[in-house]
Amino acid sequence: MTAPKKVVLAYSGGLDTSIILKWLQTEYGCEVVTFTADLGQGEELEPARQKAELLGIKPENIYIEDIREEFVRDFVFPMFRANALYEGLYLLGTSIARPLISKRLVEIAAETGADAVSHGATGKGNDQVRFELSAYALNPDIKVIAPWREWDLSSRTKLLEFAEKNQIPIAKDKRGEAPFSVDANLLHTSSEGKVLENPGEEAPDYVYQRTVNPEDAPDTPEFIEVEFEKGDAVAINGEKMSPATILTALNEYGRKHGIGRLDFVENRFVGMKSRGIYETPGGTILLEAHRGIEQITLDSGAGHLKDSLMPRYAELIYNGFWYSPEREMLQAAIDKSQEHVTGTVRLKLYKGSVNTTARWSDHSLYSEAHVTFEEDAGAYDQSDAQGFIQLNALRLKLLAARNRKF
Repeated sequence: MTAPKKVVLAYSGGLDTSIILKWLQTEYGCEVVTFTADLGQGEELEPARQKAELLGIKPENIYIEDIREEFVRDFVFPMFRANALYEGLYLLGTSIARPLISKRLVEIAAETGADAVSHGATGKGNDQVRFELSAYALNPDIKVIAPWREWDLSSRTKLLEFAEKNQIPIAKDKRGEAPFSVDANLLHTSSEGKVLENPGEEAPDYVYQRTVNPEDAPDTPEFIEVEFEKGDAVAINGEKMSPATILTALNEYGRKHGIGRLDFVENRFVGMKSRGIYETPGGTILLEAHRGIEQITLDSGAGHLKDSLMPRYAELIYNGFWYSPEREMLQAAIDKSQEHVTGTVRLKLYKGSVNTTARWSDHSLYSEAHVTFEEDAGAYDQSDAQGFIQLNALRLKLLAARNRKF
């Protein structure tokens, strides 16, 4: 690959991406632009600006952006319309953030005249795939630099030596091995590695950072109401809110009641199994609420088809294909299904659980007249069921008759 002249780096301000910043300068002799995204990870971002300036980055080449609303509106909410769960359990909190970060990296590269982008994902994980597939989908000519696949800084000792040699500040807690690695955004917190690598051992309680222990949650349940319009949450307890504000509020309800913990061994796209501890408090509540309103507003045929598409849709997001035509095709079908998914759901939050207790909608397909055990005034003729059963039983009868002969 031809050496890049200017690189846009996804920069957290932490030790690893600071080492990458300096490595890009020394290895390629290129100009570096830093991009730090506020995705609701709960960290102060101004230190990232100060660290970048300390490492010689020009102020005009430091991008720090609050993209929480775009994240929830254009990525999280479309995904939740599908009720997406990877391998039946994982709410895709890390996966769904990567295409947005890549989008901004490519856009900033265009704005600044950069010919390459760079990320800090390792060569063993999924994130390298997600970052790079997204980048290439948005700009097929962009160069992508993945230092972890190129450099010889293969141990913590070598990384620290490089940092000291290049006068990169090292926090005291970074001198030793981190007990586990963390990725966080407004949707979730993901913890992996080190003390979590043996799936046969229970995760230490200190790993959980976003939720209280369900056993320590309030002894009294709390009830909330979530309002939807066309499949997206728009209000909590009657108060209209923006997408990011709604997820922030749901996170607080989930934190308080210990909702959204997951200890999960997943199949990475690169081929290995990985154990992670996920906390998705607001997302877990949102999924239950969305399922609740779909129960009365979504036609059975459309709903069952949508459920059958969901595993494929979730896998595409997990594997990094957000910008693929097949994901966009599935999204179009999913969004079509949400035209009447409008109404309100009441939820009970209690000691790690969230359950729908009531739901209502002007768009409801539920007919009490048809399902009542009382007199239905002719709404449903029960004798019609006999012919329905006989027609559906015909092939089963023929099979049984044949099988009796052999």
